[in-house]
Amino acid sequence: MFVLLLILIVVLFGLGFISPIWWVAAAVLVFGATRHGRERGGGWIRGDGSDLGNYRDYEARRDRQDRWDRRYSRQHRARWRREDRRDRENRK
Repeated sequence: MFVLLLILIVVLFGLGFISPIWWVAAAVLVFGATRHGRERGGGWIRGDGSDLGNYRDYEARRDRQDRWDRRYSRQHRARWRREDRRDRENRK
């Protein structure tokens, strides 16, 4: 789909040398494709300006999952409690 859209834009741009109305059609098509990509969260231009999303949210979620796993796992419970205590002390 992306390749066909790109070919159509190039053809319309090329036809613009014959009649400038084709340049307008190509510009409208490019604008529509980029706006459509923003609304759906993908496409050529992302709405949030990044491809991977917010890394801090991922990092916080990963840390919460690690703490959950350490806290509720039966193996090495004493060691993880010490690490949790150190983490709390380091945050202060």
